Amino acid sequence: MSYMSQEGYDKLVAELKQLETVERPKASAAIAEAADKGDLSENSEYDAAKEAQAHLESKINKLKLSISEAKIVDTSRLSTDTVQIMSKVEMTNMANKSKMTYTIVSESEADLRAGKISIKTPIAQGLLNKKVGDIAEIKIPRGIVKLRIDKITIE
Repeated sequence: MSYMSQEGYDKLVAELKQLETVERPKASAAIAEAADKGDLSENSEYDAAKEAQAHLESKINKLKLSISEAKIVDTSRLSTDTVQIMSKVEMTNMANKSKMTYTIVSESEADLRAGKISIKTPIAQGLLNKKVGDIAEIKIPRGIVKLRIDKITIE
């Protein structure tokens, strides 16, 4: 089961629809076009088109699985007492006093540029169940980072 926001779920459904209604017919047309060029045993264009179709079908199947396993989180029922999935966490790095803010989301919704980190990352795992004022000691590849939880909100 994968917990995610309604927005993340809708994005997955839209991507699946795009792949099934636009990309799949394009892949089939590319295979048909390459097949029309004759001998399939030495037709690299045909082989490439078949490979692209296989990759597309794999992606479609993974999306279908993600959608079927999705559990949409009702953010109105979440608490800001402790850090959990969908929490927006403002924190301070105790070593250099730099401030940072991350929202903890499902793996499929992660987008570092938007400040959304996967619940499976070491930082998110280290923050889970912490309260405002707690200092989380998190093991990351560069060593251990100490982050003080300054604020927890739900968007």
